[in-house]
Amino acid sequence: MGLFDKLVGWLGLKKEVNVLCLGLDNSGKTTIINKLKPSNAQVQDIVPTIGFSIEKFKTSSLSFTVFDMSGQGRYRNLWEHYYKEGQAIIFVIDSADKLRMVVAKEELDTLLNHPDIKHRRIPILFFANKMDVRDALSSVKVSQLLCLENIKDKPWHICATDALKGEGLQEGVDWLQDQIKTMRT
Repeated sequence: MGLFDKLVGWLGLKKEVNVLCLGLDNSGKTTIINKLKPSNAQVQDIVPTIGFSIEKFKTSSLSFTVFDMSGQGRYRNLWEHYYKEGQAIIFVIDSADKLRMVVAKEELDTLLNHPDIKHRRIPILFFANKMDVRDALSSVKVSQLLCLENIKDKPWHICATDALKGEGLQEGVDWLQDQIKTMRT
């Protein structure tokens, strides 16, 4: 932690934000969160999340608490219990899993229409993950299939990512951080 980060912390300027990380199982949620942590805090072996886990990472002005929610069908009903606490959402899509794109859209629609989310201007960051996989859909195509252009009442952004290499993640986090700062002013 640099001197500036310490000063920001002492002055109470570093804001904490709760982020929900959602998406179908095997989309790369845990890998993405792991890559966002400092390299000395990253784990080598990623295993499927059962239920949820809580992870933390920091940027220069925000401290993120991320609720990594399992995307397995039997656990998706747990998501809604955390909607009220969430100040931002990261929704991860496996761009190479064309067969389950419809399921991802259904889950996104359910999320957007939930009473705890529907009337809030909560920022949503979409990671179109696994761009390294052959025949993965582009972020533009993923956006079209999920009908993201229909989201008019919430700020949203989509990034093409390769979580294994960390590509595209910083762009997304920078956007999310800017959105959160804008909402707090």
